[in-house]
Amino acid sequence: MMQIGKHRRMDVQALWNAAPARYPELTGRTAVVTGSSRGIGLGIAVRLAREGMRVVVNGRTAETVQEVSTALTACGAEVLAVTADLETPAGVDTLFDQTLTTYGGVDVLVNNAADVKRYHFFEVDDTLLDHFLQANIGGPYRCAMRAARWMRDTGRGGSIINISSIGGLQAHWTGLPYDVTKGALNMMTMAMALELAQYSIRVNAIAPGAIRTYEVPQEYRTDWEQFQARIPLGRAGHPMEIGAAAAYLSSNDAAYITGTILPVDGGVMAQIYPKQSPI
Repeated sequence: MMQIGKHRRMDVQALWNAAPARYPELTGRTAVVTGSSRGIGLGIAVRLAREGMRVVVNGRTAETVQEVSTALTACGAEVLAVTADLETPAGVDTLFDQTLTTYGGVDVLVNNAADVKRYHFFEVDDTLLDHFLQANIGGPYRCAMRAARWMRDTGRGGSIINISSIGGLQAHWTGLPYDVTKGALNMMTMAMALELAQYSIRVNAIAPGAIRTYEVPQEYRTDWEQFQARIPLGRAGHPMEIGAAAAYLSSNDAAYITGTILPVDGGVMAQIYPKQSPI
């Protein structure tokens, strides 16, 4: 993903109004969406709440988590705000202990929280590598473990959705260790899908391409337009388009889908090279 400028504060009410509910079977179910106080996670949280789900909003900063929770509640959603750092086992326990105490269970887990920064190979020391492993693999693994145990033990099954990246399918120029962790997340998705299928737990991943979650300063507008022109559909995606994919994978319409990595990328993965830059 091309990162230019600061994350913008998306208008939750406007997102809510623009998203029609399509899956009535999701009404009243509980979804945990990690890293949902901004960006892609916020888009997913809004869409699942719009479907009538009880949504657990999570982030590391209490102020932003509460802000999103308040905005969703004002739209009519049922929301639980949980501030927790999911790089640590204690943070994962906080998230799921509060969820189970408040709602009694979890039907959908969306593992969205991640560090999306990218570095050159020689810039990655042991400390940075360990951080990425915990943020992008350890956290999702532990969250999946907590959710899957409840889904298995109650016999209710459920859906686990990992938010990966097209960088987990093909490498970015300057993509370490981010692409490594997203590739591992894809394999984790497939392995979990096989082992959890017997418990009616489906595990899939969404691989976003360029999703605009930030404001583009005026001085970068030309670069931004050139960047979008390299995408076959001619534009970057919107967080709500990732939310739509998550809603579908959570629904009964996706009941026969597990172990899948779904690119939502405007066609980027379908091309060998952009037409403007032939090899």
